[in-house]
Amino acid sequence: MRWFRHLAAGSAKRRFPSQTLDAIQHAVAAQERGHLGEICFAVEGRLGPAELSRCRTPRERAWEVFAELRVWDTAHNTGVLVYVLLADHAIEIVADRAVAAQVDQTEWDRVCSVMQQRFAADDYEAGTIAGIEAVAAILKRHFPSDERPNPDELPDRPVVR
Repeated sequence: MRWFRHLAAGSAKRRFPSQTLDAIQHAVAAQERGHLGEICFAVEGRLGPAELSRCRTPRERAWEVFAELRVWDTAHNTGVLVYVLLADHAIEIVADRAVAAQVDQTEWDRVCSVMQQRFAADDYEAGTIAGIEAVAAILKRHFPSDERPNPDELPDRPVVR
């Protein structure tokens, strides 16, 4: 069944057109103020046959994307990836070690739930922005900037694969 879902899945660009990517990019840039974290958003429509044949789970794929996009490579180890795999209806949040040491998985699960509810209503833009805002609120609570500058270490533009 999973193979069929992935083979039949459309492009992520259908649900995340250019104007939606622009809005998400602006949200990431705005939400990165006030904390020392870096937020990255990536979406894939489906996995290829190689990943499917290895029975790659959405969580495993999120960790791969986390590494490929070098989300771990920030000065304070505070990078956070919000990853969406449309064919599996999966949302995963992967945090670098400083964040993972402070933030319990139940907080990330709540963020994913908010996004999932909006996605179920076909509102991918609002769902993603709500998720970005929720991640930023968590980062502000645990890693406030205290008016210190936070250099933009990761691209704010969403990655569509």
